[in-house]
Amino acid sequence: MSFEQASLLILLLAMLVLFSFERIRIEVVAVAGLLAGYALGLYPADRIFTGFASPVVITVIEILLIVQVLSRAKLFDNLAARFTAARPSHFKVISGASSLAGFISIFMNNIGAFAITLPVALRLGTALSIPRRQLVMPISFAALLGGLVSLIGTPANLLVSNALARTTGAGFHFFDFAYVGLPVATAGILLITFRIRRLFPEPDEARASISHGTRRIVVERRVPDVSPLVRVRLSECRARFGIKPHALIRGNNFVFGPLDQSVIEAGDVLLAEGADAVFVELAATQALIADAHLHGLSPDFASVEAVVMPESTLVGSRVRSLEVFHHRGIAVTALSMRTPRIEGRFLDLQLSIGDILTLEGPRTAIAEALEESECLPLAPTASAEPPLHSWRPFALFACGVAASAAGLHPEVAFAGVVLILALLNHLNIRQAMADINWPIIIMLAAMIPIGQAVASTGTAEAIAGWLSLVVPISEPLSGIALTLFLAMVLTPFVNNATVAIVLTPMALEFAKTGRHAPDAYLIAVAVGASLDFLTPFGHHNNTLAMGIGGYRFSDFLRAGWPLAVVSYGLALFLLALFWL
Repeated sequence: MSFEQASLLILLLAMLVLFSFERIRIEVVAVAGLLAGYALGLYPADRIFTGFASPVVITVIEILLIVQVLSRAKLFDNLAARFTAARPSHFKVISGASSLAGFISIFMNNIGAFAITLPVALRLGTALSIPRRQLVMPISFAALLGGLVSLIGTPANLLVSNALARTTGAGFHFFDFAYVGLPVATAGILLITFRIRRLFPEPDEARASISHGTRRIVVERRVPDVSPLVRVRLSECRARFGIKPHALIRGNNFVFGPLDQSVIEAGDVLLAEGADAVFVELAATQALIADAHLHGLSPDFASVEAVVMPESTLVGSRVRSLEVFHHRGIAVTALSMRTPRIEGRFLDLQLSIGDILTLEGPRTAIAEALEESECLPLAPTASAEPPLHSWRPFALFACGVAASAAGLHPEVAFAGVVLILALLNHLNIRQAMADINWPIIIMLAAMIPIGQAVASTGTAEAIAGWLSLVVPISEPLSGIALTLFLAMVLTPFVNNATVAIVLTPMALEFAKTGRHAPDAYLIAVAVGASLDFLTPFGHHNNTLAMGIGGYRFSDFLRAGWPLAVVSYGLALFLLALFWL
């Protein structure tokens, strides 16, 4: 093994570890890896930033711009209103919402499909008393599955198509992925829809009567004179009241000492964690109370839950520094966090992707703040932007899809859609560019030269040689099965675009070793990279679902492993049937 090959493998391994830990922002890891690759001599200076001019990156940006326009449309809200009026069964709601997410994901990125479908589904769930845990995970999985069907469904599909075009002179057609993707998506949506109510059965009547659900939240509340918590030791709070105390503040000072010796007094402030339903009950009995809000009696006053999206400007910020809310008179009253580490006071808590904020204040101000900070409200709010009632953006997008399916390069087809939307004043390009999820774009563009180095340095050839000693990759079915397996093993820990970039050169080498056409191997990479059901951190959709639905890590394993096994077997069969 040469120095270049060894250094590239070490660099890739280090980046994959850092991506999976999420301790450092993904764009920082990607740019650092890109520069490290140049320093190691893996590519020349004129190739460092070629990824930013890649058709894949340009197409993803165009799709994100178009999604911003489509997300303002009221089409799906109107569908939700009609669906609610029909009073359908729980199964129909879950399957309908999942199918909608899967369908939307065929034509836009997975996170966009999830973000558009989720508020509609939650509105239906609230109206029909369907627990969130039965709705959110199926929508997340369906959005991932829908991306398998088309060229633009996920960046991984665009990446492997671009690799095929470089290798053979022509990429995949728009719906070439549907031969495998559509049956796998259909089977997967049906499977999770049938299983979800058994995995997360209906809550009992006592819990169902509380509209806030059972998500665990962190709050800071005052102990009034009449509270039953007065004279109670902190060590007794969990058993007697169902809350876990993290800090006791008396006169703006922390009360230190062992839990069994710290006693709560009237007027103390308690930083505690527990089910949101428990805090509702404690507030009703005057056991713990929140400070009165300045606008509490205003007719425009509202309490809104919002999730921190991957592109949000709030990621990494502490509650005390959220000026986007504070200067509008909006209070952050509760926080549902992914991280188990809670230190200091409530204002010291740090936000991460998937955390859920409970906001109280003027409804219009909350809507403006959420729009500015790129957070997703879990219930309808007054929109900061005017709603879009025109059908023209959908028609234009359909024309772009049709042009791409007819053979026009996707980046050209959707550039035309963006231009016409701007000319019709449906899209403010300057503002929309500022709202794009740039960390994902930067990561994608920075990883492309590194992925190309896997092929140019001979690393892919070396790995193929090692694996051929264990697996007969010269047999097409064995090579495809191995490619699909490797993609599915990696994607629960790193994003699917990175998986596609890393595995594409290896898949091409597998095909070259067996003297086969590369099409089946590349589709195996794209499919495997999107079959991410086992962890909450492999794809941002699952990360968001974990916070919104109040799932545990083990819930994804329980729900995801049958889906992963069925999808793997069905995808392998379809690859052999249509592409070999």
